[in-house]
Amino acid sequence: MENRKLRMGMVGGGSDAFIGAIHRCAAFLDNQIELVCGCFSVNPDISISSGRSYFLPEDRIYKTYQEMFEREVTLPEGERMDFVTIVTPNKWHFEPAMMALERGFHVVVDKPITFSLEEAKALQKKVEETGLILALTHVYSGYPAVKEAKERVATGEFGKIRRVYVEYSQGWLSERIELQGGNNAGWRTDPKRSGKAGAVGDIGTHAWHLSEYITGQKVTELCADLKAFAPGRPIDDDGAAFLRYDKGATGVLTCSQIAAGEENKLIIRVYGEKGGLEWRQEEPNSLYLKWTDKPKEIVRVGNNGFIGDLAKYNTRTPGGHPEGFIESFANIYRNFAATLRKTKSGEKPAGKMLDFPTVYDGVRGMQFIETMVEAGYNEKQKWQKWIE
Repeated sequence: MENRKLRMGMVGGGSDAFIGAIHRCAAFLDNQIELVCGCFSVNPDISISSGRSYFLPEDRIYKTYQEMFEREVTLPEGERMDFVTIVTPNKWHFEPAMMALERGFHVVVDKPITFSLEEAKALQKKVEETGLILALTHVYSGYPAVKEAKERVATGEFGKIRRVYVEYSQGWLSERIELQGGNNAGWRTDPKRSGKAGAVGDIGTHAWHLSEYITGQKVTELCADLKAFAPGRPIDDDGAAFLRYDKGATGVLTCSQIAAGEENKLIIRVYGEKGGLEWRQEEPNSLYLKWTDKPKEIVRVGNNGFIGDLAKYNTRTPGGHPEGFIESFANIYRNFAATLRKTKSGEKPAGKMLDFPTVYDGVRGMQFIETMVEAGYNEKQKWQKWIE
């Protein structure tokens, strides 16, 4: 392709949104992507005012995403967007993603990928039919220390993996703040907009994905318990599960949004025959290594000689400068962009650029949600086979 930035459109992410600004900062961080158009809200006035604040031309600010796709596809190839980023509540992931793929646009979408498993499978089928690229922003897999953990497990440094503990605890929904309005708790606690799961879909999927990403193993069976602790809340705000993986490991997963006082406590511990590791999202630059025959080690990520190639590739700063939330999103966008450039040039992407979550992770995420809900409210059935 010609030497230029990739052109991004956006669905959602207006001035009234939480995650849109994070996505824009991340997409722009490596100077590979520019925002050229968008429908930024279901409210046309907010979409227009947001687009103007992003300094977009009036004719590239759209009142509906349907209008955006229909017009963008008619523009000359040298002007139209290359891909769209979808950052809406879960209920509105599928239709714009499908419309984009049907019109030849690549897609980046926030997790969970869709409202239902059936929708996720339909997107997978469309991606396979079109050969287009779909990236899913499971952001925690983008941290350099997580990359280092993955690489060390893959080399067999810890021996055969036996046990996984992953916890994601927040406290912001300890009370029913969704009733107050003016926050993004409203759609996240509404099954008509979020889907079948609350905490499980919002943060439990991150915990599940992190465990599979680091270990290289896939969950095949689980036993779960879900509960809504806040009185009257119609969807789970707390959950836990025992996990069985395809290569013999077992695990425990907990996710809670009523853990009063917690901010964003995502912790994973993985244990093998020879040792284990621990990573804490609130202290992202440290990876703890634990051994049966020597003292515990702390590996600090940064541009240094103590980390492997995968972590180095995804590191931007010197040691002591935390690589955090936006940089991790940016790693997904950068790798997606590099893959897209190769594809548009008629070349085959390969290597580290392919290290980002895809539609297949999205389908497995929806399978995780479906299986957790099926098992979590079923008191008669101890174990639930993975829902395909």
